[in-house]
Amino acid sequence: MPTKNLKTTWPPSERPRERLIAEGAKSLSDAELIAIILHTGTRGQSTVDLARGLLLEFDGLANLLSADSHRLQDSPGIGEAKAARIAVIRELSHRHLAAPLQARDVLECSSATRDYFRARYRDCAREVFSCLFLNNQHHVVKLEELFEGTIDAAAVYPREVVRRALYHNAAAVILAHNHPSGVAEPSRADLAITKRIKEALATIDVRVLDHLVIGNAHVVSLAERGQL
Repeated sequence: MPTKNLKTTWPPSERPRERLIAEGAKSLSDAELIAIILHTGTRGQSTVDLARGLLLEFDGLANLLSADSHRLQDSPGIGEAKAARIAVIRELSHRHLAAPLQARDVLECSSATRDYFRARYRDCAREVFSCLFLNNQHHVVKLEELFEGTIDAAAVYPREVVRRALYHNAAAVILAHNHPSGVAEPSRADLAITKRIKEALATIDVRVLDHLVIGNAHVVSLAERGQL
């Protein structure tokens, strides 16, 4: 006997897509929004129930959206297609936050720069070291994730930063990395590698404008602290 489409048995007021159209996205819960992205549920489980299960499994929306695609696919009911949809939402959110930085002096929109880095890296399980390469007007040329380490540290090589700065013909760089512990306080190692990179880039006349250390709630600027 054919299985009924669970969606057709719901009252219209409980169908996420219909509610989105009628009431707007703000009226929907996290689970309902995720359900729209997933598009389908599984046998015996509605799309909303599947979304609720994911939010519980990953302990909230932030962890779900930052999860690795392979990790997502290990969850019951989530295959390649659904994992890809979640990855698309994550990347679009990052690009949305990065948009205000385009064709602007990043030093004049420092709060947008911090918001972007915090949103992109605050929930990373591993430490990621990134470089924001800038031109003479301090406009963004390219953001690159150059090094990725364990939960405690990333192996950072100044010569690679120099090589990429030359490739992009950069005039300045903003360094950034996250602390998976969630605490943004810079370590001695952070200060040491900043000094090494700054000295290496000075040999090709590229300035280090800042080094941002990203935690869960805060972003620390070494330039503002006078530690650059």
